[in-house]
Amino acid sequence: MRASDRAYAVLLDEIQRGILPPSTVLGEVEQSQRLGVSRTPMREAMKRLAADGLIAQQSPRVTVVTDFDVDDIRKLFIARRALEEMAARIAATQPSREVFRGLARSFEQTVVDDESAIDAYYALIASFDVAVDAACDNPYLTQGLRAIRTHLTRARRLARDNQTRLQMSVAEHSLIARAIADGDAELAAHATHVHLHNALTSILESIREGSQ
Repeated sequence: MRASDRAYAVLLDEIQRGILPPSTVLGEVEQSQRLGVSRTPMREAMKRLAADGLIAQQSPRVTVVTDFDVDDIRKLFIARRALEEMAARIAATQPSREVFRGLARSFEQTVVDDESAIDAYYALIASFDVAVDAACDNPYLTQGLRAIRTHLTRARRLARDNQTRLQMSVAEHSLIARAIADGDAELAAHATHVHLHNALTSILESIREGSQ
């Protein structure tokens, strides 16, 4: 892996997991030393993070992790709903859908009862996303979805400890995957809509509870 790719991957993970929270100052020299890379690959990594919207120049010499508040989350879900509902609908119209039948079975067998199970569940969601992207075969649509997923991890972290919601999410993903496998485009889109509504509601509730 190139040094710039490694630096990008580490900083991306730390921003998404909240290790580097909003408003954290990211000095190019300090981060280069911390991650053991030279300034050129660090500069490339930070350019990619800026393009992702995860960091921004606060002043000519100060780069910070961008804010991610309730308004950002609402806007993210508006875009997510439009793209993911369309992607589910398209995937359900494709002739080859057996991969989704297997994913549905995997979701049905998932129980998120500890940290490792939660990690495995998110890995399964990633596999589902890859399958949807492949089924859509539309680089413009998938590029938009990937940008949304980059920020979604920041939002999803807020609801990670809600096991009741996580198990509901498992069932919702199972229904979406099963609808796609059965070629039911309307159900796939509707189930996606319901899943995203529930996900947003849970995240906003978590934020409200945390502020009380």
